[in-house]
Amino acid sequence: MTFERKDLFNLSITLAIAGAGAGLFSLLGFPAAPLTGSALAVSIGGLLGAPVTVPLWLRTLCFIVLGTGIGSGVTPAVIDAAVTWPASFLALGISLILSMLLSRMVLVRFFGFDAYNASLASSPGHLSYILSMAADAKADVTRIGLAQSTRVLFLTICVPLFITLLFEETGASFLPAQNITPLSAVYLLLGAAVVGTIFLKMKLPAAYLLGGMLVSSLGHLTEFTPGKMPDWATLSSFLVMGALIGTRFKGISPELFAKAICAGIAVTIITVGMAILGVLLAMPLVGLNPSLLFVAFAPGGVEAMAAIAVQSGLDPTFVAAHHVFRLLLLTFLVPLLLRHSKSSNPLNDQA
Repeated sequence: MTFERKDLFNLSITLAIAGAGAGLFSLLGFPAAPLTGSALAVSIGGLLGAPVTVPLWLRTLCFIVLGTGIGSGVTPAVIDAAVTWPASFLALGISLILSMLLSRMVLVRFFGFDAYNASLASSPGHLSYILSMAADAKADVTRIGLAQSTRVLFLTICVPLFITLLFEETGASFLPAQNITPLSAVYLLLGAAVVGTIFLKMKLPAAYLLGGMLVSSLGHLTEFTPGKMPDWATLSSFLVMGALIGTRFKGISPELFAKAICAGIAVTIITVGMAILGVLLAMPLVGLNPSLLFVAFAPGGVEAMAAIAVQSGLDPTFVAAHHVFRLLLLTFLVPLLLRHSKSSNPLNDQA
């Protein structure tokens, strides 16, 4: 791993912008300020031409720390409660399918997408998977990526605000009260890095987050590594996560962003509406807090939604499990939707 002076300078600029946004949102009393403030500030910086970047090593470390933090909240009581989760998985699956079909129809009818590009742009998540499929099919990667990135940014900013305005603050924490010892933290981070690398080679979604969750869950269930990650590490990870979301808009011209943002907002509204429908379906089945179900069903990034759960006093294990299930389900649903759309892809005539 080599560090060039330019890379370190750009990272410093990025973290300074992220810190300023987080600080401003904190002063304004905005919920989950380290995540939401940094995401918006870095997004604006990227659109204005700032050299914002989050290197792979820092992104990986951020995911590992978030994963180990979430795993520290896994207790025998959480395992016992998991027997009710299949019902909410079913409700999530129904809302996901309806969201994709309705989003595709709206993008085709009102925003000039063909059915193939619309199918990729309407997928509520799995961005790297979607963009790789778009590149292989020579689809409109930029337009699809902007629609997807707009969804992630809007949900990252709006979900904490939505919870604060519509639901009561829980004031709860699902994490241990005491901090983990430095030696135990080293064990967890190294173990998470190894397992995350294995998961990455297996092409599992959110590999390092899952690796951290698995290793930390086992460590805490066996009481081998008791305690939570220190607050400074967790908050720093939230800041980096927000910055990472914001870098997706780097190099996009304001004109192109303005053209694509309306489609992204439309998809976001539809997916949020279908997520609320899923919450209404799941509530009588599982009897859980609607704010918890909403964060679990909201189609944002796995890591971002899990971070919001931690910040909002909601069960991050439940949230992360549902978002991983959503990504796994999309792995199978997107190819089926594309197969149905191939006749509308003009590139097929050239094959």
